[in-house]
Amino acid sequence: MTPWRRWIGWALLVLGLAAASAAQAHKASDSYLVLEVAGHRVSGQWDIALRDIDFALGLDLDGDGRITWGELRARQADVDAWALGRLALQRGGACALGVTQHLVDEHTDGGYAVLRLAGDCPAAQGELALDYRLLFEVDALHRGLLRLSLDGTPQTAVLSPDQPSQRFRPGERSRLAAFGQYLVEGVWHIWIGFDHILFLLSLLLPAVLVRSAAGWRGVARFRLALHEVLWVVTAFTAAHSITLSLAALEVVTLPSRWVESAIAASVVLAALNNLVPVVQRRRWVVAFGFGLIHGFGFASVLTELGLPAQALVLSLLGFNLGVELGQLAIVAAFLPAAYLLRNSAFYRRGVFVGGSLLTAALAGVWLVERAFDLRLLGG
Repeated sequence: MTPWRRWIGWALLVLGLAAASAAQAHKASDSYLVLEVAGHRVSGQWDIALRDIDFALGLDLDGDGRITWGELRARQADVDAWALGRLALQRGGACALGVTQHLVDEHTDGGYAVLRLAGDCPAAQGELALDYRLLFEVDALHRGLLRLSLDGTPQTAVLSPDQPSQRFRPGERSRLAAFGQYLVEGVWHIWIGFDHILFLLSLLLPAVLVRSAAGWRGVARFRLALHEVLWVVTAFTAAHSITLSLAALEVVTLPSRWVESAIAASVVLAALNNLVPVVQRRRWVVAFGFGLIHGFGFASVLTELGLPAQALVLSLLGFNLGVELGQLAIVAAFLPAAYLLRNSAFYRRGVFVGGSLLTAALAGVWLVERAFDLRLLGG
């Protein structure tokens, strides 16, 4: 193998291991902030993951890996001060915010502390400025998902380290702006969706190979690999777009634990199919079938973020398109490198076999965790 191909091969392997390590070490986190600002008055609710609070403040006093209501209640004042110190509203000056009630709720990824908020702003009209800094100093993947009603106008936003501060004005929001925001969110959520990425990569790994009696060998032309990949990605996109739309519009709903467990199972089966081929041709059929399940997983993001009623169709279209663009970016980075290495033992044994084994093992742990509500990998 020439040196430059060896470097490409190592890059593929390192990126795969990095993705797997990131998936094990820490799940990308979100908090959910719902605010209603009507004149002077501010009210709302802030859901923050218990694992994130524990990471920042250390709630697990007995070190048993579980956070109890008693442990949370013992640090409630510290939690309030920590959270409110990272959220600021201004309308004619700084708005005074306080926590009026403490609750606990379950989201698809675990327990959340719920802070009920109330306060007042100096001015009863005009724009609202919001500054959000929760966890940004320790977690660049964290996002704050905002649903705001400003004098009766519903608005949504995603707050990130790149955009921690935003300004809102009463009145109808541009439909084009909503489309653009949800487009970006679609790209972002495929890139941080480790299970979706590993499923896609499991289907892409054999695209540059052909199985014969003597074993796996590289395809003769890049066009053949590209044709296979286009069928797989198109089928996956079509399938998850169908169920994402149905679930986001609340036409069909499924229990989140079933969905997340089925997604993990799909990754296991796709990876094992590389090692013991059951489906060798028409992998697009597998992509379509399991893509229907993955669509329900994507829909959980939209459920938490919310779809603006005044731009519902455009926002849904934007999110779907964003997911597709995110997938195509992964394909564009992976496929040319895989094609160049397809005839090397490094790719066939290290990347293809080794990557499939690693993926199956990791997804198997996810399956057990999600099906039985366990935490085997931590974080």
